[in-house]
Amino acid sequence: MSKIILHHVPGSRSQRVLWLLHELELDFDVRVWPFDKTLRSAEFLALNPAGRVPALELDGRSIWETGALIEILCERTGRLGRPPGDAERVDWLIWVHFAETISQHAATCTQQHLMLREASMRSPVVMKLESARIGKCFDAIEARLAGDWLLSSFSAADVAVGQAAMMARRFHRVGDRPRMAGWIDRIEARDGWRRASDAKGFYDRDFYEVPDV
Repeated sequence: MSKIILHHVPGSRSQRVLWLLHELELDFDVRVWPFDKTLRSAEFLALNPAGRVPALELDGRSIWETGALIEILCERTGRLGRPPGDAERVDWLIWVHFAETISQHAATCTQQHLMLREASMRSPVVMKLESARIGKCFDAIEARLAGDWLLSSFSAADVAVGQAAMMARRFHRVGDRPRMAGWIDRIEARDGWRRASDAKGFYDRDFYEVPDV
């Protein structure tokens, strides 16, 4: 495998790829981008035409979309995935891609709370609705966890969903979900997570309350 370059914005979805690279103990470089119009520059659009992170340079080309990147890296290394034919393959795919469902709700909350600078542009109704949808996602995680991890052992599914949940808990508290709380504790104890989570990025607080309607 050639040298990998991850194009990353701290606090964003690209953190899950950064975390996975650490877990896989791969040799890689990170180029940090600001969360601004630079992502719409010709230079960055050549890496990801959607103008979003992550983008990953690998084998002479750039690839993007976190779910695809996770699958590719796990297949390349033979680690933290579930290959075709494995009894857990279907569940692994479901949970790797469920991370994007969580992230989309968190992204809407991020936009409402942080990116819309004028109070008149924000919608407490949207904030409350998206926060409740995050809660439903957390319920699904709580219901899934029968042991330490989402599958029979730690995998990239925990990386994908874990990073998404860490971002989303800024808008909906874990609360009375003891299995999920324990799972988060185990994630935070991992060296790979600690090495990937050294910056809050564009978030300026741990939790964002929904204003009264």
